[in-house]
Amino acid sequence: MFLVLLSYRKPLGEVDRHVAAHMEFLARHYATGEFLLSGRKQPRTGGVILAQVADRSQMEAIVRSDPFVREGVADYEIIEFIASSSAPALHSVRETA
Repeated sequence: MFLVLLSYRKPLGEVDRHVAAHMEFLARHYATGEFLLSGRKQPRTGGVILAQVADRSQMEAIVRSDPFVREGVADYEIIEFIASSSAPALHSVRETA
């Protein structure tokens, strides 16, 4: 499982020009089941994505395809972790390894 942290590199006006394309990117990865949660940081300095993909190389490839990255408006930090505990509603995404 991966926690992906986005940090904006450009002013919000420039970020906002790419939000629609970024939302399409998110929708594609929700449709495949790769993304579990996402949202803006508060204050609005970037965002957070919780993802479940096969490995780090796949996560890195997904990140490179984000319009925010392609357009240079955000940097990403990818944190891999093993989800061994959860609230009952999230038991299905826990890992046993």
